[in-house]
Amino acid sequence: MKIAIVDYGAGNIRSVERGLAFVGTPGTMTGDPGEIEAADAIVLPGVGAFEACMRQVAPLQKVLTERIEAGVPFLGICLGMQMLYQESEEGGLIKGLGVVPGRVTRFNGRLKVPHMGWNSLSVKKEHPLLKDVAEGSYVYFVHSYRAGVDGSTVAATEYGGEFTAIAANDAGNAVGTQFHPEKSGTVGLRMLKNFTAMI
Repeated sequence: MKIAIVDYGAGNIRSVERGLAFVGTPGTMTGDPGEIEAADAIVLPGVGAFEACMRQVAPLQKVLTERIEAGVPFLGICLGMQMLYQESEEGGLIKGLGVVPGRVTRFNGRLKVPHMGWNSLSVKKEHPLLKDVAEGSYVYFVHSYRAGVDGSTVAATEYGGEFTAIAANDAGNAVGTQFHPEKSGTVGLRMLKNFTAMI
């Protein structure tokens, strides 16, 4: 089983690598399109600004979207989830991978950003990522932009109003978490284990 952790030169992806290794399915960090194409599953971490990360991901965009369309399990984490959307307001109006419909917007100006801390999950629909994860489980967030709740929302949480915590494409093979499962204790590790079970 080969899991490609997409290394596009942004963000701290070592914690994702350690989390996957802990649940017994190590991933390989790579920015090589051939390795990503040959992988059984793909993880796209993300820390930083949307515009800069999309620019760095651009050389890999074709292979990423093709593998998603082929049904390969795909997990986007934090900014990696936001990049699944059609567009984001961060840095202007920047196009994402377009796998999930909708736009990522900044939190209301009255709120302290980044939103940082533990929030509980409100499950909106069933998904393999949430197998044996209880309603109301707490996970760790750190972000300044979010996606609204819509038909792509698998689970939501609240900070100045409800927003998407987990999103998925219509086929369900591409899923994103706004929070960091690799930093969310046993609940997050359960989700990483569930993701590997999707392969």
